[in-house]
Amino acid sequence: MGELRFVRMGFGDEAVDYQVAWDEQRRVHAARFADEVPDTVILLEHPPVYTAGRRTEESERPLDGTPVIDVDRGGKITWHGPGQLVGYPIQKLPRPVDVVAHVRRLEEALIRTCAEFGLETTRVEGRSGVWVLGDPVEQRPSLGGLSLDFDPRLHDEEFDPRLNGPEYAPSNAGQRREDRKIAAIGIRVAKGVTMHGFALNVNPDNKWFDKIIPCGIRDAGVASLANELGRDVTIEEVLPVVERHLKDVLENADLKPRVVEKTPAAVTTSGV
Repeated sequence: MGELRFVRMGFGDEAVDYQVAWDEQRRVHAARFADEVPDTVILLEHPPVYTAGRRTEESERPLDGTPVIDVDRGGKITWHGPGQLVGYPIQKLPRPVDVVAHVRRLEEALIRTCAEFGLETTRVEGRSGVWVLGDPVEQRPSLGGLSLDFDPRLHDEEFDPRLNGPEYAPSNAGQRREDRKIAAIGIRVAKGVTMHGFALNVNPDNKWFDKIIPCGIRDAGVASLANELGRDVTIEEVLPVVERHLKDVLENADLKPRVVEKTPAAVTTSGV
């Protein structure tokens, strides 16, 4: 693919309202579809906001009625806000579009970014995004004085961490030595051009995630670079590193359309 353009839209005191950024995404998306601009990555911070993807269930939203913006990306509910680096890659892909391959490329760039700061991260089968793996279940500390055999999350599919105290809160997953997500990914592809993207937790107040079921996942939590490394890490430090790895991964990607295999009985596809 061609050269990637980066647009730093606003950070800190100039954090960009979600609706303003969404409107800008749509403008750039239309321009990219018309080949008026190159592939573009918009990078920014948002003021605190909850956004819900198309698969979000009512039971995953804030219990106190905190407003949520419903958006047209995939995935479920998440939070954006100060201390979180958000990226919206707007990229033209060959058709039929291989959505999974696009997500994997974003994950790879963020895994490399975390590694450069000294944090090992990975993918988790069946769950998008970038993860810090916890300890094996048998080595984790017990919760609320109960042994893991009595952990309600193992037996109750409707277990709600928002109603069961801070020991179950997503923001405390690191203390529980559980798997925790450090970067969320949710995208949309329209007319062969991507929208939305990723959110990397650099140094946010992760307690914002405790009002929701982040990404609809009840048995894991959230992480940040600062908390995992035990030191201050700033958006300013991380920004050029993310740009460099996105540039390397996306510009050097061998973009291929999703494979479509025709059979006598039906048409099957690989990917999503």
